[in-house]
Amino acid sequence: MNRLAKAAVVVLSVIVFLYVGLGYVLGKTTDDNKAYRSLTVYGEVLQHIQEDYVDEPNMSLVTAGALHGLLESLDPLSGYLSPKEYADYRMREKSGPRAETGVTLSKRFGYIIVVSVLPYGPAEHAGLRSGDLLESIGGFSTRDMSVAQATMLLEGTPGSTAQVAAIRRGSSAPQPISITRQAIPQQHVVADRVTEDTAYIRLPVLDAGVTSELRNKLVQFDQKGVHKLILDLRDCSSGADAEGIAAAKLFLSAGKITVLQGQTVPRQESDAAPDKVVWRAPMEVLTSPSTSGAAEILAAAIGGDKRGDVVGERTFGSASQQKVIPLDDGGALVLTDAFYYTPDGKSIVDNGVAPTVEVRLAPLDDVAGEDVEPPPPLAPGQLPHMDDPVLNKALQLLNSSSSQRKAA
Repeated sequence: MNRLAKAAVVVLSVIVFLYVGLGYVLGKTTDDNKAYRSLTVYGEVLQHIQEDYVDEPNMSLVTAGALHGLLESLDPLSGYLSPKEYADYRMREKSGPRAETGVTLSKRFGYIIVVSVLPYGPAEHAGLRSGDLLESIGGFSTRDMSVAQATMLLEGTPGSTAQVAAIRRGSSAPQPISITRQAIPQQHVVADRVTEDTAYIRLPVLDAGVTSELRNKLVQFDQKGVHKLILDLRDCSSGADAEGIAAAKLFLSAGKITVLQGQTVPRQESDAAPDKVVWRAPMEVLTSPSTSGAAEILAAAIGGDKRGDVVGERTFGSASQQKVIPLDDGGALVLTDAFYYTPDGKSIVDNGVAPTVEVRLAPLDDVAGEDVEPPPPLAPGQLPHMDDPVLNKALQLLNSSSSQRKAA
């Protein structure tokens, strides 16, 4: 087919596309006319690309790029899966868990970013750190890659390797890193005393069953006469939103935990339940930029309802709900359809969860500065180091006279 014929096909396709779009929007409200105007602009741009670009473009790549850009402009977790990627996604869903690299991903600055790295997991062993930008995964640029695509690329068979190029804070040159995939064992609650009268609990994840494990630990501490608590949610970035809500109910006898709402998702309020409370003594919550998702819901509830201070740094901001929408061509949209909100009505995605008492840590790449140095990473089951500045600040707050006002 010559160039003129190809151009004619594209123009005809645009006309048909707009005709169908017009038929759809004529039955809609005035607001939907904006969508129709957007379709006409898209069609015009598509025609100019086909007719005026320096070389004959691959229209499939152009369309895929446009879809990626469109969804990326919404929020980091929305994305587009091509027919091949969606087929792979469905196959992986059916086949169950695979070997992983131990990272939680999102998107910032147009690239995939590492939200958190599982302590002593495959990615940390390889040198990957929270805050690293992944320029490429498996040789593919992440510039037009959704979070779902990136996650699939990092999964694989045990013992296989994932090749990534990471850009560190303060650097512009990507560093090649090879990660050996492993089956990630189930993560458990870490709990012990840090002082005679103060319990410490760290939640590495909020997967199914963690709330039950947390409840048992809290009951044990209460029976032993330990009546101060530090709840560490730093690096907790994976798990079910429902688990975060259930965990909040263990601490709150009154107040609102969170609100889930979207354009097509009716407002859903989650409130405290007095009969679920097992810990009524003073407490503090530790957060960091690698706290995200379900852990943000929990932290926001504790801080928002004045149950305890949120100590540390602002969380990442990703507590939201996604749905997968299959498309006629075999592809799919991963679309965020609702945001979670703090008790005072702020979007967690837009704002994160701000600490009530900030302790800002220096990035590992900084040579000097006013921020305090971060503690070394903790192994699974390991208690925090006593020179941990965020932990020490929480201990100071618990030992102050104001802590008595935080009891439920």
